Amino acid sequence: MQAISHVQNLNSYLIIRRSKPRFDKPVRLAVPVRCVYHSDSVQFPNGVGSSRVDWQSSCAILSSKVFSQDQDSGDKSNTSSASDHLAAAVNGHKTSLDLNLVPLDKKNKPQPPAKQPPQKPLTITDLSPAPMHGSQLRVAYQGVPGAYSEAAAGKAYPNCEAIPCDQFEVAFQAVELWIADRAVLPVENSLGGSIHRNYDLLLRHRLHIVGEVQLPVHHCLLALPGVRKEYLTRVISHPQALSQCENTVTKLGLNVTREAVDDTAGAAEYIVTNNLRDTAAIASARAAELYGLNVLADGIQDDSSNVTRFVMLARDPIIPRTDRPFKTSIVFAHEEGTSVLFKVLSAFAFRNISLTKIESRPHRNRPIRLVDDANVGTAKHFEYMFYVDFEASMAEVRAQNALAEVQEFTSFLRVLGSYPMDMTPWCPSSGNP
Repeated sequence: MQAISHVQNLNSYLIIRRSKPRFDKPVRLAVPVRCVYHSDSVQFPNGVGSSRVDWQSSCAILSSKVFSQDQDSGDKSNTSSASDHLAAAVNGHKTSLDLNLVPLDKKNKPQPPAKQPPQKPLTITDLSPAPMHGSQLRVAYQGVPGAYSEAAAGKAYPNCEAIPCDQFEVAFQAVELWIADRAVLPVENSLGGSIHRNYDLLLRHRLHIVGEVQLPVHHCLLALPGVRKEYLTRVISHPQALSQCENTVTKLGLNVTREAVDDTAGAAEYIVTNNLRDTAAIASARAAELYGLNVLADGIQDDSSNVTRFVMLARDPIIPRTDRPFKTSIVFAHEEGTSVLFKVLSAFAFRNISLTKIESRPHRNRPIRLVDDANVGTAKHFEYMFYVDFEASMAEVRAQNALAEVQEFTSFLRVLGSYPMDMTPWCPSSGNP
């Protein structure tokens, strides 16, 4: 279901047949109309009513509230009365939307849209419930335009409207509050390892993994026009990018300090905004193009086999299938600690299910477990949550049986998603992402 934008133009020509026709022929009303509703009467956060019935009722009212400018005032009065009667109850339900149709002057021509300023990342203060967009898919990502996450969003959903967010959690909330339809966020890198923050957020929020995309990473050293490498005293970038280029930066003979910032493209933007001529950024070639920076060194990642894995998140899960390779992600914990891990892994090994990822994170609600022994005292064990990815679809019987067995050994088990694997051909990064 697509929600309505704040003001949505509805230009149509509708044929209205009355139950008791007043004319020999049906009245054809050819009046352009515009639908305007007031969001303050809406109870549901996405602005489409509190239930599916409200949505259907509102659509019926919208179709009924059409009147002709060619009719006399008496006809207008009768039409309005019929519409008001229909607005009172449609299918036995009252609508939660205030729909008013405003006739448009035929002489008025639509004005061309004004040029929009560059997008700014969403912040926590921007996250208030809002009606959804039209038919174009909106995808949230962390960073600013030019970030690798933006490239991953474009690869996952071509022709989407990418929405930059200043934090990972803001991207989660953008989907939960219907500001965006999807979020594309990194979870691991072949050189830098896991992005732990997003693993923690997967457990905190109720979004579902609906796909994955793997993006080759191609780093460049960027600086303002006219700046030479020997002038540099500082290099800034995302912590993962700094670690992925550590050896190459040293080999370039740069006597620089390394400072971490929120994201790679943000580092490039920061240099331009503050006109820093002694600072370089590690970012993509697209970031250099967007912010007008020069590429001092190309392909400076320590390993050409540098790939970041992103997951695609949505409010609703997808239906698992068996006609293509699928991957399933779960998270579990046990009251008796890590001693149960072997039993859990054996449930997959017994059914020949391959694991592609296992990650442990501290159990934030219960970080330490105390075991009292009268002879030796009190032992303190750290408690962990385990994230596991395995190659099987939840539509397969073997996967269902494996999770049924895992559930017997665990006190907590949650399926984060069952989704198609990224099977696109891979080659070492050698250009723009």
